[in-house]
Amino acid sequence: MVLKTATCRFSGLRIYPGRGILYVRVDGQQYLFLNQKCKSLFAQRKRPAKIAWTVTYRKQHKKDQETQIARKKRRTTARTQTRSIAGASMEVIAKKRAEKPEVRKASREAALREVKERLKKSKQDKAALKAADAKKGAGKAAKNVPARAPAKGARR
Repeated sequence: MVLKTATCRFSGLRIYPGRGILYVRVDGQQYLFLNQKCKSLFAQRKRPAKIAWTVTYRKQHKKDQETQIARKKRRTTARTQTRSIAGASMEVIAKKRAEKPEVRKASREAALREVKERLKKSKQDKAALKAADAKKGAGKAAKNVPARAPAKGARR
């Protein structure tokens, strides 16, 4: 047999059928209390969180810890999925994973060397262009003459 229980609005404890006090406020709000003690404390505007025997107090002050420990925490196992990344297929990724560290390191160093050589070449090209421009401009002497300011009374 299942008993339908309600909870006390002040203490948070269970109220069994045939027990409790129903308090109806002028605005129509209904409050169900376990006993006269709970009703009286509610009428005095006491806060349940400050009264040690109420459920809210016990929750706030971390009492009844054994009930929380009893629950078993389930962890979801992270399943790794291997997918191809944009630009690289699964075969390429699998091949790279299977590579030995020495081979991987050697290929990385080769790639870095190639990048450095490319940068060096581009620097040399820029230097050659600068030298050529300097030779072209050597015939003309540029004058560093400041622009003339207009006369005092003249308008622009």
